[in-house]
Amino acid sequence: MPRGLLPQDVVVLAKLVSQRGQRPPIAQLAGELSMSSSQIHLSLKRLELARLISSEDRRPLLRAVEEFLIHGVKYAFPAQRGEITRGMPTAHAAPPLNQQIAEGADPQPVWPSPQGHVRGSTFEPLHRAVPAAAVKDPVLYEILALIDALRDGRTRERLAAERALADLLRKSLHG
Repeated sequence: MPRGLLPQDVVVLAKLVSQRGQRPPIAQLAGELSMSSSQIHLSLKRLELARLISSEDRRPLLRAVEEFLIHGVKYAFPAQRGEITRGMPTAHAAPPLNQQIAEGADPQPVWPSPQGHVRGSTFEPLHRAVPAAAVKDPVLYEILALIDALRDGRTRERLAAERALADLLRKSLHG
């Protein structure tokens, strides 16, 4: 097993955060994230080794998760932008930041998706299953969009994403 985190591990971590302290079975996580049970199991092991989830109950550890998502993810998994495509808005173009940051002249970032309703600049998601998983879980969608704003946003967008993500983490992990 690789010792370092993979991009899909961030998606699994975001899903655990979106569960608000609940501990869903591996099979449920696999179904909701369109990943195999073995992928989820290995992700949980890597997250545990990275000390982002508890080894006892596999719940996210607030301070470590907040520090990693706000300060580390942009270096470990930098954003990759591409051509104009149809997809789902992300980063500052998605909730909750789309209500705080006005749309500029640049095309908005989107995860490529045939079900997407917006044309914008391709923003490669952390895992190919992200758009489908985000449609099923609005809290997960917000978390992943905030992470994307941290991965690629300008200073104003990053600062707004930091505040929003910190608030969301505290509410999700502390009730």
